[in-house]
This record gives sequence, C-alpha cells and structure tokens, in this order.
Amino acid sequence: MVDFDFTEEQLMVREMARAFAQKEVAPHAHTWDENGTFPTEAIKKMGTLGLMGVAVPPEYGGAGFDTVSYVLAMEEISLACAGTSVAMSVNNSLACDPILKFGNEAQKQKFLKPMASGKLLGCFALSEPGNGSDAGAAQCTATLTADGRHYVVEGTKNFITNGPNADLCILFATTDRAKGNKGISAFISEMPAPGLTVGPNEKKLGIKASSTSQLIYENCLIPVDNRLGNEGDGFKIAMATLDGGRIGIAAQALGIARAAYEAAGRYALERKAFGAPIANLQAIQFKLADMATRLEAARLLTLQAAVLKDRKVRHTKESAMAKLYASEAAMWIATQGIQVHGGYGYLKDYPAERHFRDAKITELYEGTSEIQRLVIALNVLKELAG
Repeated sequence: MVDFDFTEEQLMVREMARAFAQKEVAPHAHTWDENGTFPTEAIKKMGTLGLMGVAVPPEYGGAGFDTVSYVLAMEEISLACAGTSVAMSVNNSLACDPILKFGNEAQKQKFLKPMASGKLLGCFALSEPGNGSDAGAAQCTATLTADGRHYVVEGTKNFITNGPNADLCILFATTDRAKGNKGISAFISEMPAPGLTVGPNEKKLGIKASSTSQLIYENCLIPVDNRLGNEGDGFKIAMATLDGGRIGIAAQALGIARAAYEAAGRYALERKAFGAPIANLQAIQFKLADMATRLEAARLLTLQAAVLKDRKVRHTKESAMAKLYASEAAMWIATQGIQVHGGYGYLKDYPAERHFRDAKITELYEGTSEIQRLVIALNVLKELAG
C-alpha cells in the first residue's frame, strides 16, 4: 500500500474502528445477515465512540475528525459487516452532513447534536417509487398551510435506509411544481409523526442487517422551522449531500472488497489440491493479484475524494469516480472470491457468498453506476471544453 501519510489522529481513528469492528461486529455479522437483525446495540456503541458523527465538530455532538478518518473507519466497519456500515454511512453522510452544511443554529442544536452523538438515528428520503435516478421528478409535495406555520406533506419515499429505525429524516418534497427541480425543498422530518407511516422492512438480497422501508406521508405536518435552507434549495442540497455520500459508499465498497479478497487469500493458502495449497496455482495467483490491484486503486480514488472534501474543494467528479470504481471493483472481487472458493464459495458456511450479495448494492444506491458515469462524463466534457 502506498503511504498516504496519515496523521496520528487518522491512524488512531482507524485502529479504534478496527478494534471495535472485530470485537463487537464481526462475530455477529453472519447471524445478523441470516436473521435480518438490525444491530441496534452495536450502533449505540458506535455513537459513544464518535462513529456516527465522525466529521461533525464536537460543539455539535460529533467527534471532530475529518473525511479521511471517516473513510478509514467506514472501511473497517464494512470489512466486518456491510449492513452495519451502511447505517453508519447514512447517518454520517446523508443525515448529519446536510444539517451541518445547510442548517441554521437552532436546527444544529436540536437535531444535529443528538444525531452526531448517536442518541438519534437519521435517514435520507429522496427516491420515490416512480423516480429513482431522476431525483428532479419528485412527486412528493409539501404545501404551506394558510397560517404559514407548517407544511402539509403528501407522498411516498422509497428504499429508505434506516427507515424502520430512524428518529429523523432528511426529506425532499416539491413546494412549487412549476419550477421543476428548482421547486424542490428540503425538510427535517421528525419520526414518528402523525400522518407518517413507515412501511415494512424490505427483504433484500444483501446488507440484511440494514433496515430499508418506504416512508408514506399522508397529511403530515412539518413545522416551517424544520425546513432546511430556503424554499427551492432542496435539489441543490440533495446533490451536494450525495457528493459526500458517495465517498461513504465507496468506503463501504472498499471494506466489502477487502473482506472478499482476504477471505479468498486465506482459503487459497489453506485449501489443498493436487497435493499442495491452491495458492501455488498460477491461475489462483493471478486472481489474487488482480483483486489486490483493484482494491488498491479503489482505495486511492476514495482517499483522493475524501482529501478534496476536507479541503472544501469541489469533488463531484472525484466522488463519482471513487463510488463507480470502488463499487464495481467490490462486485468483481467478490465474484472472483467465490471462484477461488469453488463450490464452497456458494455455501453459506463460508463468508464469500455474503460478500458477493453485499457488494451488489454498492453499484445501485446513492446513484447507479450508470448515473456515476453520467456525472463523470458531464464534468470531464466541461474540463475538455476549457
């Protein structure tokens, strides 16, 4: 691994996350996956360690570290259990970050502080049943009441990670349909609330320790004081939030990929065929070499995006590149991991099949691979045009 010249603080965060993940998460990951169990207690402990608000300043309940530290911690939690890590990612990147960036002081004190310290769990509601990648086509509406004190929210949000367990939601709804995506506004939706129904936990292919549901708003009142930014700022807030969120998913993909790679390597050294470990076979060696190379490339792209975010430099393209490459690398490495295991890789007795199932979602949420390529293309074309 190239020396990225991590600070003592960053290394400390990584070691703390690694120790916690191996002691409190990894031993339970298989059971949580099998039973679809949300790791409530582990997430509470992560809150006490500062892992639910890694880059949030201490005055707002966070640990006060940086995005690089967040990436290092996410990789370690993801290595142990991808379902647990996505709960961490959503709370950090998609719930805490927009309030930190766009919230007023009262919102930071009331909502950010308890969420960053792990006392409350956040979620992010942008996707809808009829518009996944087309975020600007939001059908969920928020209409101001006659007295101007509340918004009445109507509509359904889809694929909401942490939904069944969340206390707060960063919600996007249309306040002026005539303005298209410039008519979308952002809100802090408290949960539970009258008029808000949380759908059943979705049955998923992977990340089964994570909870996912619909949020159904029917005549649900949200105070005007809970609007994030001005009316019409929602799309801008969503896109800026996703730039950072994609770094978290890239780090998650990195952890899954590393888990698949390390499991394959251990198996290759132990499994014997033709009188010797299969690691002696050139075909297996080449697989491990390619896995290691893609893993390292994914890590460097992810760290590059994290450094740019910490420098407060625009990182839309770099975040998309990191998310695209790390997610596709994770899927490829997990597939090769099963191949190295042979028939045993297809059995639940071995972790290879869980890593394979967990890897797939990283190519889908927070923007599919196709959307990442679109984002990257638009940015590189601007650069090429000068």
